[in-house]
Amino acid sequence: MKVLMFGWEFPPHIAGGLGTACLGLTKGLCRQDVEVLFVMPKASGDEDQSAVKIINASDIETNFYGLNYEEYVKNIKFLEIGSNLVPYLDPETFENEVNEQQKYSSLSESISYKNKYTFSGKYGANLMEEVARYAVVAATIAKQQEFDVIHAHDWLTYPAGIAAKKVSGKPLVIHVHATEFDRTGENVNQMVYDIERQGMEEADRVITVSNLTRNIVITRYGIDPAKVFTVHNAVDFQSYSEMDVEKGVREKVVTFLGRITFQKGPEYFIEAAHKVLKAYPNVRFVMAGSGDLMNRSIRRVARLKIASHFHFTGFLKGQDVQKMFAYSDVYVMPSVSEPFGISPLEAMRSGVPTIISKQSGVAEVLKYALKVDFWDVDALADAIYGLLKYPALATMAEKYGLEEVNAMKWDGAAVKLKDIYHGICNNN
Repeated sequence: MKVLMFGWEFPPHIAGGLGTACLGLTKGLCRQDVEVLFVMPKASGDEDQSAVKIINASDIETNFYGLNYEEYVKNIKFLEIGSNLVPYLDPETFENEVNEQQKYSSLSESISYKNKYTFSGKYGANLMEEVARYAVVAATIAKQQEFDVIHAHDWLTYPAGIAAKKVSGKPLVIHVHATEFDRTGENVNQMVYDIERQGMEEADRVITVSNLTRNIVITRYGIDPAKVFTVHNAVDFQSYSEMDVEKGVREKVVTFLGRITFQKGPEYFIEAAHKVLKAYPNVRFVMAGSGDLMNRSIRRVARLKIASHFHFTGFLKGQDVQKMFAYSDVYVMPSVSEPFGISPLEAMRSGVPTIISKQSGVAEVLKYALKVDFWDVDALADAIYGLLKYPALATMAEKYGLEEVNAMKWDGAAVKLKDIYHGICNNN
């Protein structure tokens, strides 16, 4: 079986958990004898292709083959790109991206009937333009390649998946890693919501990363429950290695690692830190990440007068993430809405006792992480205090948490995906 898969990012150049999940799934599918052609906007050449063939959309000369060109061009609206569309950029970087891309971006040159377009592959100011162009390139690729099923990851690639389905007639699977409600609460960007809903409606199957997300897809997007399936994420520890680090501080370290945005609940982490420090001053709190709430978070830490015990590292990736876990005594993920959440699995694999919000998909599969409601700052502070104060509790969470995550493999997710592929191919 061969799958034409569309994704916006792929390791080692990633901005969040989406690329990590794509790598894990493709490796798992390879072990199930499923061949994957993975199309990304801009490949760098150093991607791991041991289990997947990477197709660089920037190398493809577009050719429309009867695709309704106007359908994709008419929706290109470049000028107003809200910060919720670029969740992996801090405000300063976002402003720089806008300024630079407004200098060089020209609609009149954006799409022609025979043209190569060099994608940035980022989450910048002309993101919607790239999404539309990517769909046009996808149609060309779908006409050139042989495959059995199409698989599109996250809303950025849903138009590409739909275009590929229209020119090939092959079944479409879309993978929902997050919804607009996860990213923004109720302040949805209508354009993104519409793209998400269209992708779900056009798909033959919708894959969600948790039952929490499945419920949102059914209730908020009106999708038929019979075609929505949950396939929980996993984590790949093949590249993991034990790390010895010199801590540099005598205090214990409590870590938040993720985008500093509404979805991830950084404000609850700060308020809990303030409460913990009153009872347990021998601790430092670390917020590792960047995002549109970073400046507000820094100001709140200053107003609470806890800056001497609070550190902002900025965005971390690769080995720096592993180092941060090695420094940590407690890991906290207080997400307001988390479709799944891979970082707690990475923390637990590093032997770090972990606290997660009940409003996360990963809470469905973890027994040995402490769980609190994201809004319950007192409960969060109590959980942090308990893990810091009582070694027996921390040791139990560390030991059994490690055993638990070591049993969670991408192979299990790949088996479920392969069954779904076969199901829709046999029906077509």
